[in-house]
Amino acid sequence: MAIIETEATLHEAHRDNHTHRDVNGGWLRPAVFGAMDGLVSNLALMTGVAGGSVGQQTIVITGLAGLAAGAFSMAAGEYTSVASQRELVEAELDVERRELRKHPKDELEELAALYESRGVDADLAREVASQLSRDPEQALEIHAREELGIDPGDLPSPLVAAVSSFGAFALGALVPVLPYLLGASTMWPAVVLALIGLFACGALVAKVTARSWWFSGMRQLALGGAAAGVTYALGALFGTAVG
Repeated sequence: MAIIETEATLHEAHRDNHTHRDVNGGWLRPAVFGAMDGLVSNLALMTGVAGGSVGQQTIVITGLAGLAAGAFSMAAGEYTSVASQRELVEAELDVERRELRKHPKDELEELAALYESRGVDADLAREVASQLSRDPEQALEIHAREELGIDPGDLPSPLVAAVSSFGAFALGALVPVLPYLLGASTMWPAVVLALIGLFACGALVAKVTARSWWFSGMRQLALGGAAAGVTYALGALFGTAVG
């Protein structure tokens, strides 16, 4: 192994080799998991109905109804969840903003103590806290990051979350319906296409995890296949009982 001799070379090596995955998932996580949810739920719904020995038209209508209901439900749930989370964060920011206005010295001491607890010398910690607290908005951002673990300038959008969830779920839920819309007359093409989609979604999940793509793909394939198999068996059981 070559020995790095200069700080410049060390910096260059660190920059080139030290990279991280996107641990928050960015757009990939909600998109992939939304599509996966649509795939699994609609595939299971359709196989459950198919297990009851119903006609092709009933299966297609069930799949389309499941797509619409699931997509709207996901969008509404995601919007409410993200909006509530954002409102809670904004309320906490208001509390912190009032504290900074009413008790600036106490907040400065709190920030200095935080830096000191992390190993910064007491005098330096106080000086850093004092300089950072000169700008009220910067002080609010720092306290929010350190105390609440949030970035006030990067709060999630309820509308974006809702639209993303709707689109991803609808796309995933469309996969098992698509073969029927293209002329298939049996359930098998829908099942095969859906299982391929599940493997692809699982493989994409590996982009935001430390697992290999084939492990994630096979895991999701097994889980989705099991869900479809169980609901088919239940559909056949209920169909026999009702019939």
